[in-house]
Amino acid sequence: MNKKVLVILAYTVAAIFFGLAIVYFVTPADQLPSFIPGHAAGSTKAHFKHGLAALCLSLGSAAFAWFQGGPKSTQEQ
Repeated sequence: MNKKVLVILAYTVAAIFFGLAIVYFVTPADQLPSFIPGHAAGSTKAHFKHGLAALCLSLGSAAFAWFQGGPKSTQEQ
């Protein structure tokens, strides 16, 4: 796979997980869309642990993209 495509894909995944983390932090469990894990009818608490996990995945994906997108190594032997 082309390195540039991999970096773009990793940043896209990071943005998706960051958005999901924000949704988890600000939305009560009963108002989450049913396709998102953690939806619980009648629950008024936010899923802090789900949000934290999504935030960690976002930061990990962004770090991966950051290091993959760095300059090429030009070591001569």
